[in-house]
Amino acid sequence: MTTFVNPADQAIRLINYIGAEVTRSGVPIRQLTDVQVREAIGAPTAQFAIHIVDELHSKGLVSIGVPSKMLDGSAKFWDVNLSLDGWEQYNATKRGELHGGYGFMAMQFPRSSTRDPYRLDEFVQNVVRPTTKDATGCDLIDMRDVAEAGVIDNIMRDRIRSATFAIVDLTHNNRGAYWEAGYAEGLGKPVVYICQRSAFDRVHFDTNHCTTVLWSWDSNERFRAELAATLRRSLDSRLAEGHT
Repeated sequence: MTTFVNPADQAIRLINYIGAEVTRSGVPIRQLTDVQVREAIGAPTAQFAIHIVDELHSKGLVSIGVPSKMLDGSAKFWDVNLSLDGWEQYNATKRGELHGGYGFMAMQFPRSSTRDPYRLDEFVQNVVRPTTKDATGCDLIDMRDVAEAGVIDNIMRDRIRSATFAIVDLTHNNRGAYWEAGYAEGLGKPVVYICQRSAFDRVHFDTNHCTTVLWSWDSNERFRAELAATLRRSLDSRLAEGHT
């Protein structure tokens, strides 16, 4: 399992963490250590976590009473809260209006006990991910790319809320993928549907009228071109805004 690291995404997650903690307690966070920040946002190192805090503080989104930097490079932050601008971003994030510059992949994951005749996971890794990166400049992640503790449903909602867009594969009629598509659609996220060509006649009628890019192993170059065009058409305005 790999850990997905994106500075814009980490910043959004820190705003969410501080906002949720202050909302729950009603008072600023008395003491916040770099270890707590690292765990909360999934930062790769403590130094990375400190950098995110410093950046948000310098931009006026996070208020800090007294920061303490230790000789060993660690840090503690006292009386941590969001500024008014920070609270505006927190509320916008909860509504799904801010994005961390990545795409979320909804699909059925391979089961070790059975072999997928469609080889979906292999197709996503070798075709969908690189095509998405080339077309949008954004990484495409799924829940296996997130190494963190917590309730998986809450983590998944957070991943989708912070995503710029979602790609949903309908090949297996996976209920989770349908739910994730609906959640992303409800937040106003661009959702691009894909499906293995021979399986398309079995998708749910609520989605079979949506624009769906059909794929097969013997025509993956055509799929690449159609997916890239669909992504660019769906995301032009968002990508022009830049990442949060």
